[in-house]
Amino acid sequence: MRIVYDELYTHHLRGIPHPERPERVQYIAASLQEAGKLEQLVTPSDALDEDILRVHTPAYLETVKREIAALRAHAAYLSTGDTVLDYTSLDVARRAAGGALAAVDACIEHNEAVFALLRPPGHHAEPDRGMGFCVFNNAAIAARAFLARYGGRVLIVDFDYHHGNGTQRVAGNGISYVSTHAYPAYPGTGGPAENYFVGDDAVANIPLTMHDFGSEAFVALWERILPAVAARVRPNLLVVSAGFDYIAGDIVGDLNVAPAVATDLARLINRIAADHSNGRVAYVLEGGYDLNGLAESVMRISEAVDAREVAVSGAAETAIPEPQRLLLEEWA
Repeated sequence: MRIVYDELYTHHLRGIPHPERPERVQYIAASLQEAGKLEQLVTPSDALDEDILRVHTPAYLETVKREIAALRAHAAYLSTGDTVLDYTSLDVARRAAGGALAAVDACIEHNEAVFALLRPPGHHAEPDRGMGFCVFNNAAIAARAFLARYGGRVLIVDFDYHHGNGTQRVAGNGISYVSTHAYPAYPGTGGPAENYFVGDDAVANIPLTMHDFGSEAFVALWERILPAVAARVRPNLLVVSAGFDYIAGDIVGDLNVAPAVATDLARLINRIAADHSNGRVAYVLEGGYDLNGLAESVMRISEAVDAREVAVSGAAETAIPEPQRLLLEEWA
């Protein structure tokens, strides 16, 4: 599996105590290297203003530039929300968005899945504000770049513990969005009423109980919602907001889901990509703060992609709690 990575991703918040720390990507990269999984490394370039402005407003981009330029040795919160910045953050955030763009380019060129191992994450960043550790919405920027170049439809698949409020904000005009997430956990969006169509595009939210949802229920739910939404929107590209803070023991999330679930998710995404997008999937790292869980999850996805695995898990629909089963009926 091709991996997009750049050492610059380790500069943001280096030496600053924070859950979204450089070790997240360093540890994953080292684990992949040890397993011989970095042989097909893709080096990203910076996202340009024109790439960022397909998703974010000019005023927001100027705010980010101005506030980061004013920083020296100290860290500070971005004025639009709870995102910590330092003087490197603009350079790293540009390269992160560029990593998502590089993943799309590589998956289009090779008709396969590619994983962008990047930070800071992006799915909370709305068009006019950053929040939740996020500066630019990497997945949305990649999706809009694909649409500008090729047209068609993109489905953004988000299994992070938290709802991608920023990504949902940009749905429509070729972008559909499907998410499971703890509710009403941060940011408090993605409730059961937030399922709708935007023209031919769909927004599908399946809110979960905040803790102890469980592995079998999680897999069974995704094996039902993702094929149903994909059949509705017929995507030409899948972009996966790959957040692993759902893993049991994660210090920020925790849905009591085992790291092994990443294999089942990758197999499912392989099936959907084969059916709809000619195998093209761009994975973009979002959350996940347990280093071992992160590394195991990305390794499992890489292995499932390399082996072209498409097996169905066998997770029982009866494992899905009734509130989520009722929401699934809207997409049957």
